[in-house]
Amino acid sequence: METLLEPLSYAFFQKGLFVATLSGALLGLIGVFIVLRGMSYIGHGLSHSIFGGFAAMQLFAAQFYALGAGLWGIASALAITSVTKRSKLGADAAIGVITIASFALGVALFSKFGTSGPSFENALFGSILGIDTQQIIGLVVVSALTSFFVFLRYRALLFSTFDPDVAAVSGVNVGRIEAALMIILSLAILATLTVIGVTLVAAMLVIPAVIARMLTDSFGRMLAYSTIIGSACGLIGMYLSYYADVPSGTMIVLVGASLFIVVLGITGSLGRQRSAGLDSHTEVLVTLKAK
Repeated sequence: METLLEPLSYAFFQKGLFVATLSGALLGLIGVFIVLRGMSYIGHGLSHSIFGGFAAMQLFAAQFYALGAGLWGIASALAITSVTKRSKLGADAAIGVITIASFALGVALFSKFGTSGPSFENALFGSILGIDTQQIIGLVVVSALTSFFVFLRYRALLFSTFDPDVAAVSGVNVGRIEAALMIILSLAILATLTVIGVTLVAAMLVIPAVIARMLTDSFGRMLAYSTIIGSACGLIGMYLSYYADVPSGTMIVLVGASLFIVVLGITGSLGRQRSAGLDSHTEVLVTLKAK
């Protein structure tokens, strides 16, 4: 017990533990919609795109890097949605072109001009122990906003995620819901960027949601499970990083990957079928019939 409580005697660890747990919960919640929509690649892409805005803002006003990165990420998300709808270009292709170009621009700007704000390494790999009060407040605000959005628009999100055509017929403005989801996703990535880093945030968007999908057919339970799993990965990963002397973001992802392997082994073929989406329309069909 003394060994377990030892890290809690440090203020920086208490702050880091809170941030890691909340970040895991936030990414777990929003990741459900990304995984069920078959858009796992967009989390990876947007995290790289936001890095471009992060770097560009350093040249003008380093103290406002979060604002610049956030606006850049939102613009990229909306551009991906627009390009995908208005052209024959697939979503993966649009994500690849727009977001990787932004990442390349960020690397070029850092290499040419350097930075007066957060370092290149912190942006790539995260620096949870260096997070300040304003960033914590931002994370709490984004988490509350995301939870409110999911609660308020639960039915619309359910319909548009499983069957956009049925959602449109039912009176759901699918385009507006998708745009709002992309904005929320961009804000979530931005809020957790300094915790986990560009290179790892996409993993925590996908892993908790995939694990939750292997455990249940229910959309509602999947949201709850993914949120709990994400927060548990953050908490356990933060603790293990202290004792192993490994970056917290890396350890959080490793804990999630380990849990994925365990759940895959326990659920067997049923878990694989669920994760492949074979039963993905179960709850939405029941909901539509009830209506």
